[in-house]
Amino acid sequence: AVQQGLRMGMILFIVSEIMFFFAFFWAFFTSSFSPVFNIGGVWPPAGIEAISPWGLPLLNTIILLSSGASVTWAHHAIVGGFKKDALLGLVITIIFAVIFTGLQGFEYVNAPFAMSDSVYGSVFFMATGFHGFHVIIGTIFLFVCAFRLYLDHFSR
Repeated sequence: AVQQGLRMGMILFIVSEIMFFFAFFWAFFTSSFSPVFNIGGVWPPAGIEAISPWGLPLLNTIILLSSGASVTWAHHAIVGGFKKDALLGLVITIIFAVIFTGLQGFEYVNAPFAMSDSVYGSVFFMATGFHGFHVIIGTIFLFVCAFRLYLDHFSR
C-alpha cells in the first residue's frame, strides 16, 4: 500500500508539473500567435530584441538532453549492479546540470530585455526561471543519490 501511494503521489506530482509548465507555454504561444495592440501588434513585441535560439539556448538544450542520457546510463548501471559506471553516470549528469545552470545564469545576465519588458520578458523569465529552479533541485537530488550510491545504499 505504501509503494502504491508513493507511486500515485509521484504520478500526481509529475502531472501537476506538466500542467504548470503547459500554462507558461500557453501564455507564450497565445501572445505570439495573436499579439495585442499594447505590445505593438507584433511578436516579439516592439522594442524587444529576442535571443537567437541557435546560440546559447541550443547549447543548453544539447546539455540538457545529454544529461538525460547520462542519468539513464547511471540508472541502468545501478539496475545491472555496476556501481562504478553508475557513479560515473551520476557525476557526469551533475556536471552537465552545473554547466546548464551556469549558462542559464550567463544568459540571464546578458539578456537584452528584462522581466518587466512586456509579456515577452515576463513569460521568458518565469518559464526559464522555474525550469532552472527544477534543475537546481534535481542537481541536489542527484548529488544526494550519488553520495548514497557511494555509501552502498542502493541494490540492484
